[in-house]
Amino acid sequence: MDNLPAAESVSPIMSQPTETKLVTPASLFVDLILVGTFFAIMFCVLRSHVPSDDIRVVFAWSALTATCMSGVFWLVLQMFRVVLRAQRAEKK
Repeated sequence: MDNLPAAESVSPIMSQPTETKLVTPASLFVDLILVGTFFAIMFCVLRSHVPSDDIRVVFAWSALTATCMSGVFWLVLQMFRVVLRAQRAEKK
């Protein structure tokens, strides 16, 4: 059972060639613009929520927090694209 031939151990899904590129330069550029815009908006919103009078501390903590939130936003974008691509492929 552990020594299956190579043809039987490969999933049919994995053996299908991909017809389209999943990541293109245009999609990377759109992601960069969206994540950058999200970062700028969150940075501006978060500045008023940092409990400090020192402007360097306010900028540092709002930038650090906006960076983490932008990373999560980037993951959400990628997950949205995968789900959208799967739904479109299912309709065909």
